[in-house]
Amino acid sequence: MADPATYRPAPGSIPDSPGVYRFRDEHGRVIYVGKAKSLRSRLNSYFADFAGLHPRTQTMVQTAARVDWTVVGTEVEALQLEYSWIKEFDPRFNVRYRDDKSYPYLAVTLDEEFPRVMVMRGAKRKGVRYFGPYSHAWAIRETVDQLLRVFPVRTCRPGVFKRQHQLDRPCLLGYIDKCSAPCVGRVTPEEHRLLAEDFGDFMAGNTGRFIKRLERDMREAAASQEYERAARLRDDIRALERALEKQTVVLGDTTDCDMIALFEDELEAAVQVFYVRGGRIRGQRGWVVDKVEAVTTGDLVEDFLIQIYSESDSVPREVLVPALPPDEEAMTELLSEQRGGPVRLRVPRRGDKKALLETVQRNAMEALKQHKTRRASDLTTRSKALQEIQEALDLDEAPLRIECYDVSNLQGTNVVASMVVFEDGLARKSEYRRFTIKAVEGQDDVRSIHEVISRRFKRYLAESEKMGELDSLGDPEAGAEAGPAEGAAGDAEPRPDESAAHQPIDPETGRPRKFAYPPNLVLVDGGPPQVAAAQRALDELGIDDIDVCGIAKRLEEIWLPGDDDPVILPRNSESMYLVQRLRDEAHRFAINFHRQKRSKTMTASELDNVPGLGPARRKALLKHFGSLKRLKEATPEQIAEVPGIGLRSGAQIAAALGGAPVPGGSATAAIGERAGAADDEHRADDRGEPT
Repeated sequence: MADPATYRPAPGSIPDSPGVYRFRDEHGRVIYVGKAKSLRSRLNSYFADFAGLHPRTQTMVQTAARVDWTVVGTEVEALQLEYSWIKEFDPRFNVRYRDDKSYPYLAVTLDEEFPRVMVMRGAKRKGVRYFGPYSHAWAIRETVDQLLRVFPVRTCRPGVFKRQHQLDRPCLLGYIDKCSAPCVGRVTPEEHRLLAEDFGDFMAGNTGRFIKRLERDMREAAASQEYERAARLRDDIRALERALEKQTVVLGDTTDCDMIALFEDELEAAVQVFYVRGGRIRGQRGWVVDKVEAVTTGDLVEDFLIQIYSESDSVPREVLVPALPPDEEAMTELLSEQRGGPVRLRVPRRGDKKALLETVQRNAMEALKQHKTRRASDLTTRSKALQEIQEALDLDEAPLRIECYDVSNLQGTNVVASMVVFEDGLARKSEYRRFTIKAVEGQDDVRSIHEVISRRFKRYLAESEKMGELDSLGDPEAGAEAGPAEGAAGDAEPRPDESAAHQPIDPETGRPRKFAYPPNLVLVDGGPPQVAAAQRALDELGIDDIDVCGIAKRLEEIWLPGDDDPVILPRNSESMYLVQRLRDEAHRFAINFHRQKRSKTMTASELDNVPGLGPARRKALLKHFGSLKRLKEATPEQIAEVPGIGLRSGAQIAAALGGAPVPGGSATAAIGERAGAADDEHRADDRGEPT
């Protein structure tokens, strides 16, 4: 990589005016295009403090070998030139939007002598009027089928049109009056073009005049006693109304706007657009973008508006966005020039538009989830990710099984941890485990990580001992000293026979042994302190064949035990994507468990410790007495008046709440049994529950 100081422009050579700049690599290829109100200030920021740059920007500056620029007159010109250069050079470090799928459009080919209505995908061409996009092609065909009753426009391919013209006979649609049959001269080119233009006007939202015209003609036909014609017109009106019903009314009839929403993470962002015309959702479209550089939501919006609208002839009067771009005035002026009229760019704060924008954002969230699922399920990308991790961390083999650990708490309370497992790059949810931190009080992630790793691998040693695999771990006595984890089930069970000794399946239950599989790599959520704690826990147990690393969230750095410098995975690499998925999944699993624990703590009651008292009877008691205080003051006879509570149960409840002894000590014994069961559940946290 190049040293940025070698190609830094000479002091005073950069103009202090608006412009667009290009970073080029050693081969002359453009790798980044940017714009600035002041070229001098912007370019100096790349060279003045290299250490202060974002890691992705550092990579870009080091990859480049020179920088050049072009001065423009206004910020609008800078936006236009930036877009044209991005389109021309396709720089690798610029944000690039790509369709998450191919969307079909309804097109009217006004550039032909006899315009045709058709479903089109791919690049647009001049002279064609487009409507949509639609989520499914069948939705277009259903709409067209309804409208052809009223606007019998040609829908056939050129070959069919030519053949029917030679035969001097219309096709089937011509016979059933769903085509005006221009191929055989039933209508003139001018009349057919007028039909196509009316079709387009109806699809564009100008629906009222057509329905009113048909209603007027229907009444006139009925008054003239032309009942068959009136019936046909009635059916035409119903066809138009059915076509309109397929497009949901969401806003006022005069509302024309595009609603843009994003959902993003550290690596990627999904963009969804709802096209609202005449108050109805006419179409929907989505994109997914790689965040190659450090960008804000406003930056993403600006890049999206430039790339999508710069060559579009369908810019609406209003564009609703989640955040305004940095150069709002310049962007508004650019969109207004493109539309040929005023364009309003704003963020909705309340009302129906804000509610609809939230719906668009939910669609963006689902689109990003689906994109990640498709990407994660691809075998080639998973293999590439594991190979990249092996090479970056200098591992002996690809980490086919990776375990990731995260700690969650709220100001040091209800401290829990999670363990998630990925095998061959895919989540293995049946292997997920969760832990309640026992030996650490307060907020101490380092000691919590040490405790969790110790407990998990003590269980692993215990399961390995059952399977007769201690020989592969070194000195058997060292493993025996470490001992199984507290509360491990089956310590006194007889040893399985030798035929099952090396099987990870329990021969008695037929289920996989818990914690029986060792990972190739342990990943912890944190930096050097957490990594050191995890490595120390493994060293104390005498385990030396499992690699450890950590991911620091702020800069997405990978830390190895004892290293002073982190490993930086390429920002858009499959390895970084996989590591982040692991970290995010561990974080999600820990947060969910923490919320469950916190919820139970907040809703805990003294009635929870009363033996034999289930949720229904607890609810009945509180409903009868109104509060726990009044229940404590009640006598056993008064408690027994509650439906479902007998005198004996009333005496046990009164003793449990008031401390009065119960004959035979039944309540005390039962409470002890309950406490023992709770303790068993607490110890079972090591094993966790699969999700």
